[in-house]
Parts: sequence; C-alpha cells; structure tokens
Amino acid sequence: MDLRKLRINDTTHTKSSEERDEYEKDYARLIQSPAFRRLQGKSQVFGAGSGDYYRTRLTHSLEVSQIAREVARRMNKAYPFLALKEHPGLVINPEVVEAASLAHDLGHPPFGHKGEEVLDHLLRADFGMAYEGNAQNFRILMFLEKRAGSGSGLDLTAAVLLGINKYPYCLDHPGRIKGVYGKEWEDIAELRRKWNMPENCSTLEAQLMDLCDDIAYSTHDIEDGIRAGKIQMNRTFFEDERLLVNLIQEIVSDPSYDPKDWEGVDMKGMVKQVLASFLEQWETIYAECNNEASRTRREIKARWVSAFAHQVGIIDDTKRSWKRVTFVRDGKQDWNLLRTMEILKKLAWVTLIKDFRVQRLQKRSEIMIQRLWASFIEPDTGRLIIPPDWIENYELHKSRWPWPRFVADYISGMTDAYAEKVYAELFASKSGSIYEMD
Repeated sequence: MDLRKLRINDTTHTKSSEERDEYEKDYARLIQSPAFRRLQGKSQVFGAGSGDYYRTRLTHSLEVSQIAREVARRMNKAYPFLALKEHPGLVINPEVVEAASLAHDLGHPPFGHKGEEVLDHLLRADFGMAYEGNAQNFRILMFLEKRAGSGSGLDLTAAVLLGINKYPYCLDHPGRIKGVYGKEWEDIAELRRKWNMPENCSTLEAQLMDLCDDIAYSTHDIEDGIRAGKIQMNRTFFEDERLLVNLIQEIVSDPSYDPKDWEGVDMKGMVKQVLASFLEQWETIYAECNNEASRTRREIKARWVSAFAHQVGIIDDTKRSWKRVTFVRDGKQDWNLLRTMEILKKLAWVTLIKDFRVQRLQKRSEIMIQRLWASFIEPDTGRLIIPPDWIENYELHKSRWPWPRFVADYISGMTDAYAEKVYAELFASKSGSIYEMD
C-alpha cells in the first residue's frame, strides 16, 4: 500500500477515472469545488471588488501554487535523497505541493484576517470554541465540501492533506492558537501515525508550501501596495522615522517573534538597510524600464520572488531529528534572507493593513459579521433565515455539528459580496428582489 496515496474514506465503488494519477484527481477535486471558486470573492489585503488589479484569495493561492511547484522541481534535482523516498514525509512531489498550495487558504472567512478574528472571538466568548482559518481548511476538505460518491468532504490523498497541515497540532489542546479542530485531528493524527511522523513536525511538502506562501505574501502584497499608492516609491516615504518605528513594532509584537532569531543583529539598522536597498533597486529598474511604473512594479516583484525562491533548500533539523525547508546559503540556514523577508512582510502590513481606510473597511466588516452572527445564533429563529440546504445538512449531522459551529461554518463560507448582500437583506431599508438565487 502506498501510504502517500491513501484516502481516508475512499471506497472501491467510487467512480473515478483510472487514467489519472491520484494527485491529479486531488487537483481536479480542489479546483472544481465551490470552496475554491469562492476564493475569488474573498479579500487578500484590499476588499474583494476594490478594483480589477488587486489580488484576491484566489489569485494569491494560484501564485503560491506556481512558486511552490517550480521550487519543488528544482529541489528534487538539488537533493538526491528525496528520490530515495526513505520516509513518506521526506518526499517533495511538485503535484502534491501545488494542490496543497491551492487549498491552503480555503478556511479564510470573508473580510480577511479581521473576519477570522471576529468569528474566533464570538465563538470563544459564549461557547468556549475556537475559529481558526487553518483548522477550517480541514473542516471544509474533510466534511463540509461534497463530491460525487463521498459524503465526507473531498477525500484527498494523505500526502495532500498532510501537505496542507503546516500546524500539526490539535487546536483543542491547551495553549494552541493554530492547528486542526479535534474532530478532524483524529483522522489527521491517524495518518501521521501510519506515516510514523515525528511529533510536532510537518512534512517537507507542508513546509515548502508554507515558505512559498510567505514568499508570495512578502512580494505580491507590496506590488499591490505600490499600485494603490499606499507604498510611495520616494525617499521621503522610505526614510520616514514613523515607518521605521512601526515596522520594528510589528516585528517584535508578532506572535511568532523570537528574540533569538535577531540575536546580535542591529534590528533598526537592518530595517533601514533593507528599505534603502529596496528603494535603490526600484530606482534602478525604473530607469531600465524607461520610467514606466507598471513595468517596474512587475519587474521588482519578479526579482524578489526569484531571489527568495532560489535560496529555498533543506537542512537537518537536529533538535527534532527531522529535516527543515528554509532559506539556505552555504549549507546553513540563511538568517539574513529570513529577516529580510520578515521586514518586507511587515512593510506590507503596516502600509496596507494599518492604513486608516483599510481599518475603516475592517471595522465595517466587524460590525457586519457581529450582526449576522446575532441574527443566526438563536436556533429557532436562525433556522428560518438560513438556506434550506444548509439546514437539511445540519439535521443530518447535528450529532457532530453543534449549532454555533454550524453558524460559523455558514458565515465563514460567504464571500465578501455575499456577506454584504445578506447583511443588506436583514438590515438595509431596501434591497434587490427577494427571489435572487443564493
């Protein structure tokens, strides 16, 4: 039995073409799923629908998958041990990485991270439950989504499921803020046992997907920010002391911040150096592109993606007796490049997410989600204004689907526009035809 191609619930009578590889089937199931299509209407940074140019969760996921697949191909040539397949978790299959990348953001609710934050607060405050985007991924893939011949999600291969599982923990365990909900964790933990995965370690494919997600975020969101005028490509903007202070504050206040990662480093000096280098590179490319800003945006983004992607490698994780995918230079972890990427991620964060107009949008979305929640959370009245197919599904599975989780699933599955539509139907003085299809 190929443990990597194992499916938890697949049965022999499921109709599926034998001409396709199992990972090709996974890819088809993902891109044809409603959850994947809905990513086109979910915010990346700017609200979905803000303009034709800006990225959504869908375009972001496609870009992550492209970067990850290309890096996976290169790494298979650079690291001969991968071909030995000594362990199912020490393999990097480009098709698996691509599929995992496409699925990595399915659990995000409308309105980006603000929607995730609000739903988590609402569930915790009254019901002691959590909402977390990565955990919601698995709830969608293993339960909520439907496909022909299966009543248990998309039933993806073990390799793809574990390739999405960048936080290999149960969210219900004390102290965990990211992971997998308890119900889905039972199956994920069983797969990990069959694979003999070390505790708290993720597969090389999951690590690669996660790093390529960071590469995309730290480069593509900056491109969007420049296009929107939030990142101004001049010395006045880049040398502003307030920008410097805000960047450093975001770095040290990030939950993943570890002082040891910056030990012996002049953080302020490095942030200033990276910003100066980025602006200098922009000015050089701008001249090369005959002072055409749109070409310069694309070119500087492409060069940074290439700089990051070509330094991705594998080192020994001696503390865990495992392997680690990271930036590598001369056989060692390239801390300088890791810190550089963190600075660029925070540049995007403080100039885009912290922009007062984006904050207004987030405050508006917070109010909408809170009022939608209040409308649905009482079962007797909520079931009258939730689509019948959702109620029918709830009745079939209510033994494993408590009403608050059901409401969170319903709201989190909405696109930005659909959430606004439902909100308008409930709270605006006038809306469109009541017979418009949901």
